[in-house]
Amino acid sequence: MTIRTAWICFNGLLKRELLRFVQQRSRFFSALVRPLLWLVVFASGFRAALGIAIIEPYETYITYEVYIVPGLCAMIILFNGMQSSLSMVYDREMGSMRVLLVSPLPRPFLLLAKMLASSLISLLQVYAFLMIAWVWGIEPPLWGFITALPALLLVALMLSAIGLFISARIKQLENFAGVMNFVIFPMFFLSSALYPLWKMREASEWLYWICAWNPFSHGVELIRFSLYQQGNLQALLIVSGVTLVASVLAVSGFKPQHAQR
Repeated sequence: MTIRTAWICFNGLLKRELLRFVQQRSRFFSALVRPLLWLVVFASGFRAALGIAIIEPYETYITYEVYIVPGLCAMIILFNGMQSSLSMVYDREMGSMRVLLVSPLPRPFLLLAKMLASSLISLLQVYAFLMIAWVWGIEPPLWGFITALPALLLVALMLSAIGLFISARIKQLENFAGVMNFVIFPMFFLSSALYPLWKMREASEWLYWICAWNPFSHGVELIRFSLYQQGNLQALLIVSGVTLVASVLAVSGFKPQHAQR
């Protein structure tokens, strides 16, 4: 495999994901409805009840809307990553994955290229949401939109790898939705996306430790710090490690015979 053939393959996969994204406009708008509901409706109602003290990376007291924006960005990536995994199961059942698997390119490269392509599509949705949040009055530093890009991409890769790891072990499309409900909602709600971990600790010690061990929490914090032009080494190491492990498990667990059933 040469660099040229690898680029042609990745470019084809990216165009395929982008074409699917453009054709499924409802997917784009539904991805924005969920976080916008939290930002416009729920956050406005919780603002008086949930005051946020001065915590890193913020330098002053903030409103609840400001706090949850990084978590809502991660929510978009989470749902998109799981939808991409669903498409993997669908493509495998409908036969399009067989076409990819019979190509001379290595299977690990094909799967990792698909993960990267779907992750890049997630970024389009995230930045569209950030633009709407800016209009709503949530204004992180302008340079934060650039410094957050690597963090958003890394978190998207992590969640795509976790989704691919799960989808590689699901043989029927009907089983996927049920399994995802046991992954998406606990991963999102048991994290620092909606509440600081110190508030979780005030409520329950064991809930705090579940949230602290949740890799999604560290993905949220990585986005939060990078959006405000700061680094979080612990979150970076954990997200990178989980991405690497999940990618290896996903690639090694994807069996060609599963795609032919």
